[in-house]
Order: sequence, then C-alpha cells, then structure tokens
Amino acid sequence: MSEPVAMPVAGTAEAAPAGPVVEAHELTRRYGEGDTAVDALRGVSLEVARGQLTAVMGPSGSGKSTLMNILGCLDVPSSGRYWFAGQDVSRLSETELARVRNRRIGFVFQQFQLLPKLSAWRNVELPLLYRNVRNRRELALQALEQVGLSNRIDHRPSQLSGGQQQRVAIARALVTDPDLILADEPTGNLDTASSRDVLAVLRELNEQGRTIIVITHDPEVAPVAARTVHMRDGQLIDEVAA
Repeated sequence: MSEPVAMPVAGTAEAAPAGPVVEAHELTRRYGEGDTAVDALRGVSLEVARGQLTAVMGPSGSGKSTLMNILGCLDVPSSGRYWFAGQDVSRLSETELARVRNRRIGFVFQQFQLLPKLSAWRNVELPLLYRNVRNRRELALQALEQVGLSNRIDHRPSQLSGGQQQRVAIARALVTDPDLILADEPTGNLDTASSRDVLAVLRELNEQGRTIIVITHDPEVAPVAARTVHMRDGQLIDEVAA
C-alpha cells in the first residue's frame, strides 16, 4: 500500500469539532401504525469516538440496517436524538440531511454502486460534482492511490475484480474528506482473499485517523474493529472491545 496522502478539499473542508462523531440517545424507529406497527429500533444509544473503527453486528432483522440509515442521515428516528459530529441532525429537513450526507459522510455499499460506463477515477470524483470542486481529478487520483489502485484509474468496473471495485467505492467515500465512513456489508459480495484486502484497506484508513463504522453479519469482519457492538430485536445487547 502506498504512503498516505492528505485529502483536504480546498475551500470546502469544515473544521472537525471535538467530541464523538456519533452520539445517539434512545433512538427508536417505528414503521406503520396500530396493530401492524413494527419497531425496528427500540431505545438504541451509541457513541463512536473520532478515529474509532466500530463494527455493528447482528442477524437479519436485528435493526442494524435501520440504525445505519439513521447514522448515515438517510432516515430520521421516530424518537430520540442524534448528534453527528456535534450537530443535532435528528430534526433536520431532507435538504439539510442531504447536505450532511454529501459533505460529511462517505458511504460504502455491498453492491459497490459504481456507474458501469465511467472509469475508476470518474466514479470516485462523483461526490465532488455537487460541491463545485475544481481539482476533482487530482483528489480522485489521491484517493485511488490511498486504496492501492493508482494503476487502475482508467479501468471501468467491468475491467476490475470485485475487490478492486469495492476499493474504488472506498476511494469514492474517502474523496470528500468525510467525518465518517459508513460501510454496509463491505465484504458481502467478495471472496475470502478480496475480503481480506478490503478489510486491510479499512484498517489502514482507520490507523490514519479515519472514523469508520462497519455494518455486518460476518464474524470475520469483527476482529478488524477495535470495538464490536451486537444487535438483536432492535436493541444493542452487548459490546466487545478488541
């Protein structure tokens, strides 16, 4: 892996506040009403310190995806409060949430979510298009170098392995210099060797100071994290520190 490269976005970076990146108190999320209502989250409280790598584990239906959506400002809680990097985002409008997502959170998804007709660097630059950043190519190339793909910048997704595609997705998450990288089942579509490569990238980024939350059901992911919290039936049931 190449030497780490600083990733500021000139003229757009926001100063990182002190304190935890994630501070959630008694979050609930109810879908539906009356007898058909489903409580996906039931009083979840979670704090994630800046620079921490945390794994959130649980089986299907445990509430981890709902929690991820709220932590990633893709959804809002039915009740409870959520502070993201010092800002109370639990009552923001959709427009305000979209601004937080684009500027302060980097997403990595199981399905990669790469545009097939674009090269690796063009996929990585996409979040910067909404921010009117002039040096998009430079920043995209720096991000690809950080994930070990400086020799694949002009390759389209179909020309890359699954592990390489996921590393492009990580570079895309990294390019905005976010407060948080939120990875949803990042190894779910990968073979064992590719999974190890992707987890090594995430661990290296964390060692450089990145705050990362990994949502997973895979027990092989947990050892990479300094801290693992387990969910079941919409609640956090225990926590393990490495």
